Amino acid sequence: MERERDVSTESHGERADRNFMELLQGSRVAVTGVQVLFAFLLTVPFSQGFSALAMADRWLYYVALVSAALAAICYIAPASQHRVLFRQGHKETLVQRSNFYGIAGALALAVAMTSATALVIDYLFGSPVAWITAGALAALAAWTWFVQPAVSRAGDPPADPPGDPSPGSEPAAGAHEPNRL
Repeated sequence: MERERDVSTESHGERADRNFMELLQGSRVAVTGVQVLFAFLLTVPFSQGFSALAMADRWLYYVALVSAALAAICYIAPASQHRVLFRQGHKETLVQRSNFYGIAGALALAVAMTSATALVIDYLFGSPVAWITAGALAALAAWTWFVQPAVSRAGDPPADPPGDPSPGSEPAAGAHEPNRL
């Protein structure tokens, strides 16, 4: 079992470093999926059947391709910005931006996955099945990636502002404080 990390003794800089590393770890899973989807989508127009697609399917492809590109940009941005801002004292800003980019990347990835799936299912079975499936996938992604965590977050007590804890605000010895970004 993983040992709980005592976050109450972290300095502001240590907390920012830990939060940034946690954000990067979380995005590694999504980045692989985005790269595979984006690479696949880049090859689709060069396949034999692409020229036979109706204009509506071409627009659906366009949405999938651009959304995958946006997701890739959002997920790569934190690592790129970290290189540019290395040792410049902007870690907290980088953490906040990375969190925003992670959420934006997840949204773009949900759109890319949904539209790419709709395109393939429309080709295989027609529009009604494609739109029903796309709607179900979009709803599932919305629930699992955004709504369910928002519901959990709404039930949490407000987090302390970032930075070193103010005197007297440390938890009692042995008290557990959940890791917060």
